[in-house]
Amino acid sequence: MGSHGIRDRVAIVGMGCTPFREHWDRSTDDLLIDAANEAMTSASVPPEDIDAYWLGTMASGYSGITLSKPLKLDYKPVSRNENFCATGSEAFRNACYAVASGAYDMAMAIGVEKLKDSGISGLYAPGPVTDGTDPNLTAPALFSLLAPAYAERYGVDEETMREVMARIASKNHANGARNPRAQFQTEVSVEQVKASPRIAGWLGVHDCSGVADGSAAAIVVRAEDAYRYTDKPLFVKALSFVAGPSSGPMDPGYGYTSFTEVVRCAEDAYAQAGITDPRSQLALAEVHDCFTPTELVLMEDLGFSDPGQGWKDVLAGVFDRDGELPVNPDGGLKSFGHPIGASGLRMLFECWLQLRGEAPEQRKLESVAKGRTLGLTHNLGGAPGSCVSFISVVGSEPSA
Repeated sequence: MGSHGIRDRVAIVGMGCTPFREHWDRSTDDLLIDAANEAMTSASVPPEDIDAYWLGTMASGYSGITLSKPLKLDYKPVSRNENFCATGSEAFRNACYAVASGAYDMAMAIGVEKLKDSGISGLYAPGPVTDGTDPNLTAPALFSLLAPAYAERYGVDEETMREVMARIASKNHANGARNPRAQFQTEVSVEQVKASPRIAGWLGVHDCSGVADGSAAAIVVRAEDAYRYTDKPLFVKALSFVAGPSSGPMDPGYGYTSFTEVVRCAEDAYAQAGITDPRSQLALAEVHDCFTPTELVLMEDLGFSDPGQGWKDVLAGVFDRDGELPVNPDGGLKSFGHPIGASGLRMLFECWLQLRGEAPEQRKLESVAKGRTLGLTHNLGGAPGSCVSFISVVGSEPSA
């Protein structure tokens, strides 16, 4: 892949994140203002110092006016981004590139989605007109295909597969139970997950992420300016984005056990960041656990487990909060829900807290205490065989 990267040329100096939940009493404007103000406060910068803005939202507004009006950004450049579930991350990627190019000294990436009272589930929106051959399935139905396909390919019986999926859900809910910003703060046992009512195929209610409202924001500057704003900046090591050819649903050879887009995206991101062994080099990973079999497949596509070994690593606790590589230590989509435009930046916010040593005591990671300095965020948008993938790698130390 032709990608030069912007390693260590841009740094995050401020972040904000609202609680993700049913915000019946808060508008889209309110959520944007809350996230932006928290980010500006953490960087100790007034709004007039921010040169340009990138807004990620899929369904909660159109054009830059969605942000310029509530933040009173009179005559500032504000761009709206949409790229399925990677929408918030796309806003971040574009803000970073704008600063790295020298076009602006300081930029804000901010994502928002207000879904609970919008009339849509967040996983469906009217799409463009097609030739009528695209499958018309729900997201749970599409992602449910992963579980039996994985089980068949790697010889995992259905009972064991359900145990693996339940372990993933239970892990993420246990992490979210320690996070006051998460929508769901109750632990859910493996047995409860396995007993939950079926939604599609092998997926029960607790195998699926929820819907929520929320917003998150990041302020980025040139790396050489970062220490003017904070003594603990996060340096951007890699930004990779891949849009697939969408050939999977029409390809009889597509196996539903891997996201090729994620594999390509990871190769690019690791090359940019200089990562050769992500499982031992990363302190944490925030990945797109829209459904439990998605997280399982991602462990292999992201190189955390060898092909066909991910299910064993899940059962062995490798990705638990105190495991070898903590995955979704903030609770993930399972605990936060998925306000689409905000999720990518919410993941980045967990890296911001953990790598700066500011995570609450009950969520501090041993991997960080042992000296690991890198965090990864990942989004998957679309469906198996037809998706986009985003990966960022950020770190608390500039490269030597």
